Amino acid sequence: MNRPLKIGITCYPSLGGSGVVATELGKLLAEKGHEIHFITHSIPFRLGKFHRNIFYHEVEVSDYYVFRYPPYDLSLASKMHQVARNQQLDLLHVHYAVPHAICALLAKQMSGDHLKVVTTLHGTDITVLAQDESLKDIIRLGIRNSDAVTAVSRDLIRETRELLDIEEPIDLTYNFVDKRIYYPRDVSELRPEFAEPGEKILMHISNFRPVKRTGDVVDIFAKVAARIPSRLLLVGEGPDLPKIQAKIDAMGLSHRVHLLGKQDDVAQVVSLADLMLLPSEKESFGLVALEAMACGVPTIGSEAGGIPELVIHGETGYLAPIGNTDLMADYAVRLLTDEKLYADFREACLHRARTDFCNNRITAEYERIYYRVLGVDADVPVPLCEA
Repeated sequence: MNRPLKIGITCYPSLGGSGVVATELGKLLAEKGHEIHFITHSIPFRLGKFHRNIFYHEVEVSDYYVFRYPPYDLSLASKMHQVARNQQLDLLHVHYAVPHAICALLAKQMSGDHLKVVTTLHGTDITVLAQDESLKDIIRLGIRNSDAVTAVSRDLIRETRELLDIEEPIDLTYNFVDKRIYYPRDVSELRPEFAEPGEKILMHISNFRPVKRTGDVVDIFAKVAARIPSRLLLVGEGPDLPKIQAKIDAMGLSHRVHLLGKQDDVAQVVSLADLMLLPSEKESFGLVALEAMACGVPTIGSEAGGIPELVIHGETGYLAPIGNTDLMADYAVRLLTDEKLYADFREACLHRARTDFCNNRITAEYERIYYRVLGVDADVPVPLCEA
């Protein structure tokens, strides 16, 4: 039997794909007997109730008067070191190269080389921050000095190598869903609150930043609604939301659009949808499309980033060039008006989510990486996931 590990996890604990994946991974590792220590500035929002083998350590930032800005990075590095020393951690698994990998490397210098650092790249630190010449060197430092680096898509690995001239190994570890949580829910009593009988529901979930092209979401919906009875559900909040609200009003669509704000029970909400819309211009993976897939909901999206690695065109959804809202709308109408085609897509979604992206498989992949960097000879078979 493999010895249980003591793992520190640092992520952005608020709403966001990386925080969701990091928190769910920690919960799954704890179920397998590992001791998990979350080191963040607030409790990860997906952590929820008490979990055996999971501990939380709050990062408190000093307000010492000589600091012009609160020194969060230094406080985080110091807290990582304290937890590693006091809890005798084996490794730190950090999500994002900046600032988390840099903080972990400082903690390692204070704690000693026995403390290993695993860094997971989720996208923003490469697709956005690495575009800034002033940050490239520090991102490169964090990646090159980690004991292992993982990324959530092949496209993200490619972009990391091209932008930062990285030659060191990067492990491909896709995001995942816990199929005990993500499955088609019975929403027959809830659906009438949002749509009339016979109407289709299109959905978009994001943080409403420009990169998500939420204006395209509205354009796609308007073209679909002109051809078939339908409604649009927008889930989440962000800087572009007021602009989107104004666009919806100007197009006379406000009576057909529901704004649901942030929602914690994503599986319940997604189960309301007939289609997920993801027309992003950048998307390293597209976790929301996977969550939809696991609930039997196909995605109409763009060909950006890692989306084509997740959504199989013509099988679990349709993909179109970025900005081609006419084609995306055509694909949506095709699916929503052909019951046999839609049923085939739905079954393909469920099968792919439960097999290729199942929680047991991805968790085992991370475990193998942990034992590898620690130099521990461990047998961690990758389980077969059944649909």
